[in-house]
Amino acid sequence: MMASEGHSVQASCRVLDVSESGFYEWRGRVPSARSVRHVWLTEQILQIHTTFRGVYGARRIHAELTLGQQIKVGHGSVEYLMRAAGIKGLPGNQRPKQVHQTPTATDLVDRKFSRTEPNKLWVTDITEHPTREGKIYCAVVLDVFSRRVVGWSIDSSQTSTLVTNALSMAIGNRKPAAGAVIHSDHGVQFTSWAFTRRARESGLVASMGSIGDCYDNAVIESFWGRVQTELLDRRKWRTRLELATALFEYLEIFHNRQRRHSALGMLTPVQYEIVQASEQPVA
Repeated sequence: MMASEGHSVQASCRVLDVSESGFYEWRGRVPSARSVRHVWLTEQILQIHTTFRGVYGARRIHAELTLGQQIKVGHGSVEYLMRAAGIKGLPGNQRPKQVHQTPTATDLVDRKFSRTEPNKLWVTDITEHPTREGKIYCAVVLDVFSRRVVGWSIDSSQTSTLVTNALSMAIGNRKPAAGAVIHSDHGVQFTSWAFTRRARESGLVASMGSIGDCYDNAVIESFWGRVQTELLDRRKWRTRLELATALFEYLEIFHNRQRRHSALGMLTPVQYEIVQASEQPVA
């Protein structure tokens, strides 16, 4: 390093207490196969990290290397190379939750969010985020089977129309059978006449967690925490349109079709539904 900065080899070796012959031997040495592979793997890791918005940590980068690119590499090696290169994923985040005081429906889920078929249990909730023009609100309906966003709505106010539009989109996209459960908190939007009527007309059964307990809707809380970390908090948003466009792209493209989920065996929601459909027995 010192020699490359213009210092003489003799002086550099003296300062570092190494022999000149050892320096020249080191400089002429052919890199080992392991070193070459590490350089190549680091390039692949950096490319994946960039492609996935700087969101992925070692676990998902390892999944993308092994599942997405069919590269044989251990998780420990990925962690080591990321640490050496200063590459990090984004940390988790917990968002504050409003507490509603009016119990209105029974909890039919009881924190049991696992389902073996699509369109048996949906969860829904609202998040908000500021822009320079004012706040924007987004309601999402998530199918817990595949963690896929099946309905969403974005508006400048959090009214019953916001959540009813998200639910209507989900119903139109998935056409659930009667008896499917839609699980939410006790917010006034979800207890409104418009939302309740839309759910009942489609044969959906309303379920609500206990008041003030985020664990009773943990799947959607975890989802919004990731959105907060991976999108909303990463920059200042100028206009509502700018943020609405970014939310649309995150929900439909990144979350549903690109982001690998640990609960799905590191598949994306769309991939998971395709795989599960192909493994169903033929009637």
